[in-house]
Order: sequence, then C-alpha cells, then structure tokens
Amino acid sequence: MDVPWQFRPATRADAAVLAGLERRCFSDPWPANAFTSALHAPHMQLFVAEAGLEIVGYFVGRAVAGEGEILNLAVVPEQRGQGLGRWLLEEGLTRLRQAGVGEVFLEVRASNAAARALYRARGFREVGRRREYYRHPVEDALVLRLGLAPA
Repeated sequence: MDVPWQFRPATRADAAVLAGLERRCFSDPWPANAFTSALHAPHMQLFVAEAGLEIVGYFVGRAVAGEGEILNLAVVPEQRGQGLGRWLLEEGLTRLRQAGVGEVFLEVRASNAAARALYRARGFREVGRRREYYRHPVEDALVLRLGLAPA
C-alpha cells in the first residue's frame, strides 16, 4: 500500500517548525527548545512525517533500560483522519522495539477521544491517572501501557 508520507529523522533545523506545529495541535505546547533538547538527548526517537517537503506530523519517544515512553505524537489538523497518526504510532513502536523496549507508556488527556481510540485500537490499556497533569486547560492524564514482543 502506497502512503503519501515519508518518514525521516528530525534535525535541529526542524525544531522551530515542530514548535509551530505543536502550537497548532496542542493547547499546552512544547517550546522549540524542548525539541532541540530532545534531538540531543540520549535514547530519544524523534522523527517527522512529510508530505512532499512539508512536515505534517512527528513522533517523540524515549527508550531506556527496556522501557519506552511516547512523549509526543502529533498530526497537523488538515491531515487528521487519513491514517497518519496510526502510521506514526506504528513506526515509533517499531523503532522503540528495535531499541530493546519491552513495554511502552504514555500519557494522554482524558478528553482526547481520538487519541485514546488510536491507542486503544493498538492495544494500549489504561494503568493509571495523573490528576491535573495538564495545565492549559487543567485536566487529568490517563497513563496507558502496551507490552511489545521482542524485535
């Protein structure tokens, strides 16, 4: 199946673009320096999805001591509903598995029904709740977990 997106590793030059997309996608966005820090941090998986030459989504994950965490996954509003979120998630999980991860965790806004459905369809299960985790607006985060088969 042909997909209209290409994945590539994010670069330092992408940080400002990613921060701009982050502001479009989230009410409590990461600043550009958070992306720059993630690009230089050990054990990070940060890649972008492009349609043509335009970045339309990204994934940020971390793999440490056999455990993974999805820190950020975003799709620009005009690309939503076309499967890009699922493709980003699958590619991110593949990269985390290749880094030796056996289980993956993430936090998601309790009200984010679309993201929760995406993660549930992939097999993530709720394992906890972080009260008032998000600031703008204040909201709980659900903690989700997925076990991964070895690479």
